[in-house]
Amino acid sequence: MAQTEKALEAKSSPGTSPDLSASFQDEKYISQEASSLQLPTAAIGNTAKVSSVLTVFVAGVALFSDGYNAQIIGYMQPLFADLYPDGISSAIKTRLSNSYLIGEIFGMLFFGVLIDKVGRRTGIFFATIFLIIGIVLATASHGKDQLGLFWMMIVGRGIAGFGAGGEYPVCATSAAEASDETSHVRRRRGFLVAMSTDFAVDLGFVFAGIVALIVLACYNQKSSEGVWRVCFGLGIVLPIAVVFYRLRMANSTQFQKHAIKTNIPYIHALKLYWKPMLGTSLAWFFYDFVTYPFGLFSSTIISQLNPNNTVVQNIGYGTVINCFYLPGCIIGGLLMDKIGRKQTMTLGFFLWGILGFVLGGALGPIQSVFPLFVVLYGIFNALGEMGPGVATFLCAAESFPTPLRGHYLGFAAAVGKAGAAIGTEVFTPIQDSFANTEKGQQGVFLIGAAFAMVGGLIAWFFIPDKERDLEAEDARFKAYLEENGFDTSCYGEVQVR
Repeated sequence: MAQTEKALEAKSSPGTSPDLSASFQDEKYISQEASSLQLPTAAIGNTAKVSSVLTVFVAGVALFSDGYNAQIIGYMQPLFADLYPDGISSAIKTRLSNSYLIGEIFGMLFFGVLIDKVGRRTGIFFATIFLIIGIVLATASHGKDQLGLFWMMIVGRGIAGFGAGGEYPVCATSAAEASDETSHVRRRRGFLVAMSTDFAVDLGFVFAGIVALIVLACYNQKSSEGVWRVCFGLGIVLPIAVVFYRLRMANSTQFQKHAIKTNIPYIHALKLYWKPMLGTSLAWFFYDFVTYPFGLFSSTIISQLNPNNTVVQNIGYGTVINCFYLPGCIIGGLLMDKIGRKQTMTLGFFLWGILGFVLGGALGPIQSVFPLFVVLYGIFNALGEMGPGVATFLCAAESFPTPLRGHYLGFAAAVGKAGAAIGTEVFTPIQDSFANTEKGQQGVFLIGAAFAMVGGLIAWFFIPDKERDLEAEDARFKAYLEENGFDTSCYGEVQVR
């Protein structure tokens, strides 16, 4: 392994990609030379540090938009029932929510492959374009009748979901690889990736509730077509803001050195990485299966406990509960750099499950003290984010080599979103299958806790402990390919001098 790494370092050089600006050429040269010569951090240069952090920040902005657009539909559905009683139905409600999730699944799979074949920058740009087009269509929805309006909205949200799904593999890989450019940033990768991925998505969830409350207040808390159009339309602001930066960004140093754009060795990769692929995918599935319905239906759960609440009160309480996501992400990001990614995920899953069993088993006395229930429900959500919420992104990014990182991360994220769609679909039927509302809520908490416990076991036994340096995994994969007769002569995006 040591010989392989030395060989890789000997072959590394700045490259001559014509579409990179001089600053990016300098950044790549500094990063590669510092890596191969093992210079101190002070010699790396401020350009690489600033560029790395900026790339991570932009990834966070994009996923914030995804969280907002995914959550806002949940807050608008009560308005649709008032405005369009002839068009809305339980089937349409489900399609409005699931069209976005299904679009995300296809986007994750498609862009996961695309970014490994043509580059991170190209994938990121087109994912943003699809997101913008979808938001425009959903905001401008109309039809000959109410049903036609909803079908245009469903199509628009599906296209937006396709673009948003692409954000997951492209943003997570970009954030992980950008935070590997310098040792200074690498030491904080867990926290940086947590902030730019899961924290950003959850902040979008919270912001959607705040925007819904503000816009409703502007319309005197009355159901109006303008409310949902404004709320939908605001989701386009950030994607437009970042698309221009993405046109100018460079592919990461790791991708330029290790890309395989033709004759991709899928069989070899599957033989070597089947176990972490299974672990990251199933962990993401169990996480999304639990967290999405408990997040999307938080206002519904509150309204069931307090039937006399207004729509504004239910949205407000749901937003307060979702705010607990944020400290969970911060704590999880810090823990990943302190105790490790796998350990953080496992700890979070088990604590999440334990509190779920407490809430399910003692829901009667807990809900009799309503503020106590709100706080415990919020902590329940926070524990999910502290562990699997932040760790799924980074474990999926670090467990695989650069040439196939997009493939594997996109697949794992798609499996996770399938869990979200299934969990959202079965949540209400599970509740309704019990004798009364309280029993139904107990049932969903207990089932969610059981899934969290299984997720913890999967994380511990199937997800590997990885080195912080992505180069080590790339060297291991390349050595494995060479041992099995794979031609690595065209390895890398840029041919070195």
